[in-house]
Amino acid sequence: MTVQLNHTIVHATDKRASAEFLARILGLEVSAPFGPFLPVVTDNDVGLDYYENPDRPVTSQHYAFLVSEEEFDEMMGRIKESRIPFFADPGHSQPGKINNYYGGRGAYFDDPDGHNMEIMTRPYGSGTTP
Repeated sequence: MTVQLNHTIVHATDKRASAEFLARILGLEVSAPFGPFLPVVTDNDVGLDYYENPDRPVTSQHYAFLVSEEEFDEMMGRIKESRIPFFADPGHSQPGKINNYYGGRGAYFDDPDGHNMEIMTRPYGSGTTP
């Protein structure tokens, strides 16, 4: 059996708003609810299952998405059109810039709950070093 990530739970203060935000930026759809979860499923069938728990604060997590060069341009267009701050680095110290890690392009932006989202065109460790 090959081990694959199937889904992960993404805590949110408003699961619908957060799921719709990510789906819009990535050019995906929000799937039908599954129990208390509201999934956004990537093209490799990994589900990000948004979940609200009003009794617990949301702890920021990091989610990275490998995309094509064309998709990166489309996503950055939606980010800029929506005036979402973006950064070249995970610490958000380089605003309004993208990176060129491993010969590709990447950017970081926050979702409505402060999860650090990343889009990148080359996986870490590939090509030349950053």
